[in-house]
Amino acid sequence: MGATGVLPDTALRAMVAEGAIAADPAIRPEQIQPASLDLRLGRVAWRVRASFLAGRGRRVADRLADFEMHRMALDEGAVLERGCVYVIPLMERLALPGDVAAVANAKSSTGRLDLLTRVITDNGTEFDRVPEGYNGPLYAEICPRSFSVLVRPGMRLNQMRLRRGQAVLDDAQLRALHAAEGLVSGGAPVIDDGLGFSVDLRPAAGEIVGYRARPHSGVIDLDRVAHYDPAEFWDRLHTTAGHIILDPEAFYILVSREAVHIPPGYAAEMAPYIAMVGEFRVHYAGFFDPGFGHAPAGGAGARGVLEVRCREAPFALEHGQVVGRLVYERMSAPPEALYGAGLGSNYQGQGLKLSKHFRSRAE
Repeated sequence: MGATGVLPDTALRAMVAEGAIAADPAIRPEQIQPASLDLRLGRVAWRVRASFLAGRGRRVADRLADFEMHRMALDEGAVLERGCVYVIPLMERLALPGDVAAVANAKSSTGRLDLLTRVITDNGTEFDRVPEGYNGPLYAEICPRSFSVLVRPGMRLNQMRLRRGQAVLDDAQLRALHAAEGLVSGGAPVIDDGLGFSVDLRPAAGEIVGYRARPHSGVIDLDRVAHYDPAEFWDRLHTTAGHIILDPEAFYILVSREAVHIPPGYAAEMAPYIAMVGEFRVHYAGFFDPGFGHAPAGGAGARGVLEVRCREAPFALEHGQVVGRLVYERMSAPPEALYGAGLGSNYQGQGLKLSKHFRSRAE
């Protein structure tokens, strides 16, 4: 049995070599991140009537017959339409050791496009959760919420983190780590079942506090980087009052007030805050790799981008309101490479920022 904690890049490479992680075609080096593995879309997509889980004793392939509307090949590119649900087999499959489990999440650029993207498995009873010892295929369930997207085989929309045991830091350990490493900028941290973070609605420069997705926009080709004009897909949000009103089911890109730091020996995951502060979701993409916001890796604290969708009723969001929390875990060993350190990371040192598909523009 190995060390407890999130498995680093070196352990992921070893699992690939041993066949515990396999793929056709073979896994490429750039898929392996400091504390996660990027997963690739396969060659066919099923349009289904509804989201579903396989359930105990059942395979995803068998359940597709219950929900399938039509299938389409992705080799020449295919559009996943806004508001529809698709299931796509992934190129990767797992044969996990009995003491290793996995958790999946959308990649940052996926979440910033409002793509609800979750991993499902045979015998699965939860989204994005793979039990210890799982042996079988992986599938992505994808529901574009704001924009239709063009996809092709090999695109990486999901990522998977593997862990041995549980190594989540409790609040006392989190306070000690903050005292030693400085996990957030500006004043005393809010630590309550994780590290709390708040929303920034009083920017230091200008009046732009975020973006709201425009309805009825065009298709986004996920292979195009720095290509699209943000004005065709997003409305910029202005305020001098320190608050905005969220419309039900609209999608927003906002930013945290705090700059966050993930030291090299730790990983973090963004988790929703308690529902009593308001019925809204604050993330789709929740993994923070070792080295995020770490100065030697090219950061000096990096703010967290918030992917916000309001529920049920309009909600007034105030500057400084706590809207989420970061749960920190120990790595089982330090990674060989850190986030941002020569990995082509798109969001090191970020502030308010759209996905990599959009051109930068002066505010």
